[in-house]
Amino acid sequence: MPFEPHAHHHAHPGGHPHRHGHDPALPHPSQPVSWSILRMSVAGRLAAAAAVACLLWAGVVMAMR
Repeated sequence: MPFEPHAHHHAHPGGHPHRHGHDPALPHPSQPVSWSILRMSVAGRLAAAAAVACLLWAGVVMAMR
């Protein structure tokens, strides 16, 4: 890879360093996500929402005691 004036180092999940560069005015290139709520099924989203709601209500009930 040729030298780029604004290049910098990054460590990747595999542990190996990788050098790349991008224009400082541009945001860092996006990285692929391992988890996204948008990739969940509707049933999975409803189950997650119900679990969060139960935890929040449990906190409310505990605070009222």
